[in-house]
Amino acid sequence: MESRLHLDILPQPNDSACGPTCLHAVYRYFGDSLPLEQVMAQTARLEEGGTLAAMLGCHALDRGYEATIYTYNLLAFDPTWFTPTARPLEDALRAQMAAKAVPKLHTATQAYLSFLCRGGTIRMEDLTTALIRKYLNHQIPILTGLSATYLYRNAREYGPNSDPDDIRGEAAGHFVVLCGYDRDNRSVLVADPLHPNPLALSNMYLISIDRVIGAILLGILTYDANLLIIEPRKRQGGKTRADFDRRQ
Repeated sequence: MESRLHLDILPQPNDSACGPTCLHAVYRYFGDSLPLEQVMAQTARLEEGGTLAAMLGCHALDRGYEATIYTYNLLAFDPTWFTPTARPLEDALRAQMAAKAVPKLHTATQAYLSFLCRGGTIRMEDLTTALIRKYLNHQIPILTGLSATYLYRNAREYGPNSDPDDIRGEAAGHFVVLCGYDRDNRSVLVADPLHPNPLALSNMYLISIDRVIGAILLGILTYDANLLIIEPRKRQGGKTRADFDRRQ
């Protein structure tokens, strides 16, 4: 395997805790031993359950980390906002929120504004294997919000219990951590907080990078479709804890 990070992940304690559980795994990778229960209690949540990458990023920024979101969510962002001559992203987000009476968009926008206010960075770049490999080769895990429906090839979900229903159901979102890459087989190592899960007997499995990229892009249906990069801030000498060798 070209790159494999020594990252472990706990099973998520409930159906909506995938985001905080992934964040907890990233913290532990960097030697930050915050208990999972505390991460869950301190992370902002959506009214319907679950969370957003920006909310996870806010928690990391509050703990002194650097955080960058790569977004592919055209429901919330316009590609022209990321050109060199574009107006400040905060202004564009506020203008869109004033023009569109969409509750989920307003909730997501407030989270993005909080993320930016704390010093987070939001980018829109092509989602390629090169982008994923860039971080994994530098031993930086990638927390990603994606479509669980597409990743698992499950039926869509319906009702308060998220029952499988291929007719009435809707796509479901999920968070996982990408923590390794096999260039020869074009596969990525996934740390999945859902255990058991439809793809493997454990929380760690290799899967086609093409499937993962498709799942990330289709995360737009649940206001996901992103990569969240969390890194310790630079210490004196320009190094971080992530510069230590954590490969297996």
